[in-house]
Amino acid sequence: MEGKGFETRAIRTQIEQSQHREHSAPLFLTSSFTFDDADMGAALFAGEQQGNLYSRFSNPNTDEFARKLATLEGAETGVATASGMNAVFTTFAALLKSGDHIVAARAIFGNSTYILNEILPKWGITCTFVDARIPEEWEAAVQPNSKLVFFETPTNPTLDLIDLEFVGALCKKHNLIYTVDNCFATPYLQRPSEFGADLIIHSATKWIDGQGRVLGGAIVGKAEYVHACYGFIRRTGPSMSPFNAWVLSKSLETLAVRMDRHCSNALAFAQALEAHPDVERVIYPGLPSHPQYALAKAQMDAGGGMVSVVVKGGIERGRTILNGLKIFSLTANLGDARSIATHPASTTHSKTAKEVREAVGITDGLLRFSIGLETVADLIEDFNQACR
Repeated sequence: MEGKGFETRAIRTQIEQSQHREHSAPLFLTSSFTFDDADMGAALFAGEQQGNLYSRFSNPNTDEFARKLATLEGAETGVATASGMNAVFTTFAALLKSGDHIVAARAIFGNSTYILNEILPKWGITCTFVDARIPEEWEAAVQPNSKLVFFETPTNPTLDLIDLEFVGALCKKHNLIYTVDNCFATPYLQRPSEFGADLIIHSATKWIDGQGRVLGGAIVGKAEYVHACYGFIRRTGPSMSPFNAWVLSKSLETLAVRMDRHCSNALAFAQALEAHPDVERVIYPGLPSHPQYALAKAQMDAGGGMVSVVVKGGIERGRTILNGLKIFSLTANLGDARSIATHPASTTHSKTAKEVREAVGITDGLLRFSIGLETVADLIEDFNQACR
């Protein structure tokens, strides 16, 4: 499918048809695969022959999903994981050793911060956090033992953007493994490999699934790094289940049409709330009022499906609004067909110290909205009635 359009690759990249001539890729619910004879088993384990052995190692469904996502990201290869956090942790555990140093954006998901602050230091791996919007901080943070750069863009939940071209040049200059969490944008809107990224991480649980059904993650990128991650997964076990892979591969077939609607709905929702008397600030990369609007236009194809809102009155007013919503679901997930509202300071980032949260803009009055596929006028009215 090389050279074909995004939608064509998302739909037509699939495992080879079996003797049954099925049109849709079948589900391989099996823990292991048989050998024709003892010699074949020995050859497979020795790596002298290609094929499936055990679903912790590989499975046609997980292989299809990883290959399809890598194709959409413009990456060399990929590997599937049990969740997005598995993908983050596997990347660090597989590629770093005691004495190595990471440069990471300060504004990242709370669990990623926990890994960098609490788990990796036990192994002698250190991290310097930077305000990713300030170029000088990146350069100042690089040390002689720096090995890897990690960030997400847009960030969760403040929707700041990191300049992919700038960080790519920095990583090339210092020979750093350039790692991007592309969960919020998806490959339909943003492809970090075009800016030199070595690895792209996904929580497939979010927009890729699109209906809140299954957990999943992925690491795609340069083969040498992905193969190291695969080796860690094979031996430690955070593999994606074949069923989840089958669901997620099917979901990728509709990612483009879904993201088009998510983006148009999110833009209309953000525009409506900019004039709302209860709203202090609307944060959306697709709005001209976003301080990095020009950067969004340069590295994203649209603003995405997330909208963050700072409401007047702080946490008490925010809690009242959330409790008054009738269409929006109150849950910690995002990227669903159903619109979701979340208060990050008390949920997704509650384990992050208050001073750290506030330093990156996660105030008590910040609400995060994942805009779904409902009629957008109904979503706007739901917010309006919750404020009354």
